[in-house]
Amino acid sequence: MDLPKLDVLLSPVEFEALPRRDLSTTCCVVFDVLRATSTITVALANGAIGILPCGTTDEAIAAREVYPDLLLAGERGGLRITAQVSGSVDFDLGNSPREMVAEVISGRQLAMTTTNGTHALKACAGAQRVWIGGFLNLSALGQTIHESRPERLLLVCAGTGEVEASEDVIGAGALCDLLWDDLGQSACEAALIARDRYLNSCDQLYENISQTKNARRLLSIAGLADDVEYCLQRDAYPVVGEMTSNGWIAA
Repeated sequence: MDLPKLDVLLSPVEFEALPRRDLSTTCCVVFDVLRATSTITVALANGAIGILPCGTTDEAIAAREVYPDLLLAGERGGLRITAQVSGSVDFDLGNSPREMVAEVISGRQLAMTTTNGTHALKACAGAQRVWIGGFLNLSALGQTIHESRPERLLLVCAGTGEVEASEDVIGAGALCDLLWDDLGQSACEAALIARDRYLNSCDQLYENISQTKNARRLLSIAGLADDVEYCLQRDAYPVVGEMTSNGWIAA
């Protein structure tokens, strides 16, 4: 039986198996709406020339030994990584898109590690192409995919911890809806579920997503509450990040 041309992985348990799969004819889009993929999109839009997703703090710190001018970015528990957490150094940036201002990151490379998003990106390393998804670049992303005409398209929801994150499923559903005329006839059940979740939420997107676990946590942290609404802006940036074969993400 032919594999579906449009598929969605709804939870981290599913994407953890990706390194053992043949993804050579599959293009992936990773969604970590709150906040890694949104932050990456803003960083690229504001002039970052490369972002290296790292699974651990040690991996990010080791990357700076190779690239001394590298900025370290990342979070644990939503908060910027401190020396107490990393065991050695304070990170330069957290995982807030509002930190990614041109004055700080234009012309710079970043090593980035987050709780889920960077793990999802690394899990897709064997794919034909890997794009950065979110609401911020949704239409530009849809256009890129339409022009690329992938044989198979797999939308990967990063989740939170070991469980599904509703905002990622809704984000993936928004892209499914955008591509439905092209790929809807060959969509899997998970794509149908994601699209339905989006269609049931889109009229009150902020109100619905603000009730999710990740959003409630961010809304409770001083200085990060505005990230939720920021990440839900649709088409704020016409930038599509792509992870290359060497593991770096660039626009």
